[in-house]
Parts: sequence; C-alpha cells; structure tokens
Amino acid sequence: MCGICGKLNFDGSPVETRLIESMTSVLQHRGPDDYGVFLKDNIGLGHRRLSIIDLSERGKQPMPNEDESIWVVFNGEVYNFPDLRKVLVSKGHQFRSNTDTETLIHLYEEYDINCLHYLRGMYAFAIWDDRRKRLFLARDRVGKKPLYYYKDDKRFIFASEIKAILKDRQIERQPDILAIHHYLTYQFVPSPFTAFKGIKKLPPAHYLLIQDGKVVVKDYWNITYNHKINEPKNVIIDDLKEKLKEAVKIRLISDVPLGAFLSGGIDSSVIVFLMSRLMREPVKTFSVGFEDDQYNELPYARTIADKYGTDHREFILRPNAVEVLPKIVWHYNEPFADASAIPIYYISKVAKEYIKVVLNGDGGDELFAGYDRYLISSIANRLEVIFRPFLAKVMFRLIRKIPQGIGRYNLIWILKRFLQGYETPPEIRHSTWLCSFDNETKNRLYTDEFLHETKENNSLDLLRALFNNAEANSFLEKMLYSDFKMYLPDDLLTKVDVASMANSIEVRSPFLDHEFVEFMASVPAEFKLKGFSLKYLLKEAFRSELPDAILYRKKMGFAVPLDRWFRGELKDFMRDILLSHRALQRGYFRRDFIENMIKEHLENRWNWQYQIYNLLMLELWHREFIDK
Repeated sequence: MCGICGKLNFDGSPVETRLIESMTSVLQHRGPDDYGVFLKDNIGLGHRRLSIIDLSERGKQPMPNEDESIWVVFNGEVYNFPDLRKVLVSKGHQFRSNTDTETLIHLYEEYDINCLHYLRGMYAFAIWDDRRKRLFLARDRVGKKPLYYYKDDKRFIFASEIKAILKDRQIERQPDILAIHHYLTYQFVPSPFTAFKGIKKLPPAHYLLIQDGKVVVKDYWNITYNHKINEPKNVIIDDLKEKLKEAVKIRLISDVPLGAFLSGGIDSSVIVFLMSRLMREPVKTFSVGFEDDQYNELPYARTIADKYGTDHREFILRPNAVEVLPKIVWHYNEPFADASAIPIYYISKVAKEYIKVVLNGDGGDELFAGYDRYLISSIANRLEVIFRPFLAKVMFRLIRKIPQGIGRYNLIWILKRFLQGYETPPEIRHSTWLCSFDNETKNRLYTDEFLHETKENNSLDLLRALFNNAEANSFLEKMLYSDFKMYLPDDLLTKVDVASMANSIEVRSPFLDHEFVEFMASVPAEFKLKGFSLKYLLKEAFRSELPDAILYRKKMGFAVPLDRWFRGELKDFMRDILLSHRALQRGYFRRDFIENMIKEHLENRWNWQYQIYNLLMLELWHREFIDK
C-alpha cells in the first residue's frame, strides 16, 4: 500500500525534480517506509512505499523492467500475483524480486492493456512505456484505491491524493460549484467530479491512456445481475462459504503483522470467524465504542472476540472537534461528511501500534442487501397500489413539527423520513435515506445566486442514471447496483482508505473480491432480501457459526452520535463556524435558513445532525484548501 504521483509535460519540457519530490513528500503518511523518483525528459514519477510484500530494497519504486523501457508506480495489492508469476515465468519472464509490483510490469509486457483482466486485487497504478511514449493509468474494479488527475493543454498530472496535485502552483485552487451542489446531496463528491475545478477522479474499473497527444478514459469491467444460478439454496450456500473463505485466505498473504477491524456486526464477524479458521495464531482484533449506549457496539464485538479467542483491543471514543476535524479535512482533500470517518481514523491510529494490515467487512451490505432502505423502498413500492404519494405528502406536513426525540432509531424520525421520500419516483426513493439535502431543502438553503448556478442540475439524476443502466431485472438489484457504483466507492471505500492510510494502515476487504462480487450478482435476488429479512443468505450461511445476538441485531456500523454532540459539546463550535462572516460571505447559503436549522436542532424539533455536519465540513474544507 503506497502513494503514487507523476507528471507528463505535453510540450516536451523536463519535469521539475523539486515538484515530484514535493508531491511524494505530502504523501508520506501513505508510505512512510521508503520513497523514490523517476525522471526522464518530459515524464516524472514519484512513489511513497508502505512495505507489505518483500520488505527488501528489491521492492523499491518507481520500478523498471529489465531494460528500463517500462516504469511503474503502484499502490495496492495484487492477491493472485504468485499464480500470475508462475505463468509469466513459464513464458520466459525473469524476476528480480518477490513483489506483486514486478508481476504487474511483466503482465503489461505480455498482455498490454489487457493485463487488467488478469488482476485480482485493489490497485491504482501508472505505467510509463518509454518506447511508445505512452502513459497508462488504471484503478481497480470496485474502487478500493484512489486516483486523481488534472489535465490542461500543457500538462497531465496525477496522484493518490489531490493535495499532491496542488503542489503544482500553476494549478489554481478553485471550488467546483456543481461538485459542491452534488456533495450537499450525497455527503461526498461523486466520481468523476472533485470539489476542485479541473481536477477529476478516475472512476473505479476504468483506465486512462495518453499517447500521441490523445487522452482516452474507458471502463474495463462492470457487474451484471442477469445471469442467475439455478441451484438449490444449500448448494449456493456451500459455494458462497467456499468462495468467501478463499477470498479471505489470499488476503492473509503478508510479510508484516495483520489483524481485523471488528464492529460486532455480521459482516466483520464473518470475516473474523474465517480468519480464525485460517490463521495459526489468534487474530488481532480492534473495536471502537462510545459512552452513549445507542451507539456503542463494544459488547457485540467482545462477544465475537471471546468466541473465537482473538487478541482483542478496544477503546471508547470521546470527541475533540478542535483537534480531530481539521485533521479529517486535511486528509480527505475534499469536503466529506460521513462522520463515521472519525471512529475509523481513531481505530486505525490504535491499530497502527500493533499491525500494518487489517481485514474488514466492507461490501457485505451492497452484496447481500443489508441496508434498511432496501426493505423500506421495497415496502413502499407495494404500498403504492393503495397508498398514493399525495397522501404521504399531506401526512408529512402534519407530523413534521412533532418533536421527535433524541436517538438513532426514533420512530417519529423514521416515519418522517419514510413519508418524506414516499412521493419521490421509485428509482431514487432509497436516496431519501442516503442523501443529506433534498431538492426542496436546497431551494430554501441556497442563495439566489447559488440556486441560479445549479438549477439546471438535479443531483439525483446521477443516481437515477445508475439505477436505469443496471444490468438487472429486479428492483432490489437495481438499488444494489446503484449503491455499488456510487455510495460504496465514493463514500465507504474512500472513508476507510483515507482514514487508514492517514495512519499508514492497509485495509483489505474480502467481500469485495471481484470474483466473489460476480458470484453474488449471479445469486437470485430472493436469497438476498427474503420477506423482512435483510442479508438472508449470509445469515443462513453462517447461522451455525455466529450467535443469534450477532445475526439478528440492529445494524449500527461505526455510527457517530452527532445529534447529541451538536446539542452538547460541539454546540458553540457549530455556531461559530456556520454563522461566521467568513462562511456566509461565500454566497452559497442563506443565513436565516442556517439559523433556523440550528434552532430547530437545539430545540429537538427536527434532527438536522447530518445537514449540520455536511455544512460544517464544507466550510472547514474551504478554509483548509481554498482560502490558503
């Protein structure tokens, strides 16, 4: 796991050594063990190394082939590299190291761009082919590893993080208004946008090729749900368990200590169970909790740790906004309002003292249908026959002002959210539970100028397009596809990658092995959501291995008690930032709406916790990256 960067000057001028060194320096947290720079003519590559496989100098990057006609900078892991290496050796390729990086070089030599179809892992890389004067960049299928780029008439520049690109002082720091508009909807900036004008994300499962002055961006993989397994449930379960076990096994390859993040939910518990069966020594597990019992998962995590005899460590998180939020903003490069980044950051900080690699349960919800919104949206579709959307709108207006109390699973809050989204079209109905600011709220929040600049762009059209383009017949799997292509890579995987790499920790996700993803896409939808049972097939598969208290508990998932924090210890901090002259003079938002939003939250008339955090992180991002 590493940080990569580079620059290509289109006019043939040499790349500045100082720039590449500066770019690699700002990525040091991603690779504190070593660094390297390659410069030749108008190309420059930089690398920061977190040593995981082959800790020797032979793994140093940028890494060349034998005659130095091909150079690579690589971030991630190729889990099937031992098998690929055997094939390549049989074809005459010679190796000088035991790294997956060198395997990638020879794979490119053998198969050119089609090398991507052989890779099984998480990765972002850049290959400079000096003979063809070609720059080839690619990102893994599900989007575990990030890759950003900037292009104008004079240069192309890329990096694992935007802050490295900004080391080129000729790139102006300007906010992208449309990206901010999308961020306010989703709480993250969706690909290929970034919050910076001119800088883009390379989407998951895409490559970028620069040759002969032409830039091509193209996808190389997608999910289809149209090819279904026609087997009994018990046969599907046996295949599932075997394939997931194998996905865990290949992710245990490491020359450094490894462990697991354990939340006490079913996904991470399944991973810890499988690790305990595959490892000779006790699994090192790490958990984080809160003093608020509604958010504290430590008892569940402890149940799994005790059952499988793990070497377990846990701690209680107490917020210090002044200390941690500026760090979060700096590391995430863009405004990012998933508050569970805070506990992930802290748990990574604790784990760093003991290990370099952890496994987690990311992807389980998107593969097995684990979110409440899937069930609620399915119920809403059935209700439409007898319960018309306009009735929901009337009911919502009647109950909106009813105090809803404090807490995550308050029934009044759930009813309000359900009715609020019921009148929306089915293909974006589940977005009600995913999004921060809906269109109606934006109309009241935005200034006239900001509203004018964004009025032609409905952010929910991004989600609608994914839903409608899904290669799936069932409504459920169209939702799964939408989340897999946007929410998973741009929120969940970004959250974990940035928070973990901020502490020089590598995170591996067995559920997101692309072969396992393809297998689960072939499983009939009725085995994922059955009646009112979410994750039906996963629960059936591991019923005998996990306690009922884990299998049938309410999902929490590293949630953060923002509602209480903004009514308590973060109240003054919230006011000082959001109502400051500095924030309001940006011209995005109406002061009266923000004042009313804060007032309603403090008086417990409406839970604005996610919207407040959204605006807070946006303003802190401006202060860190735009104002400087």
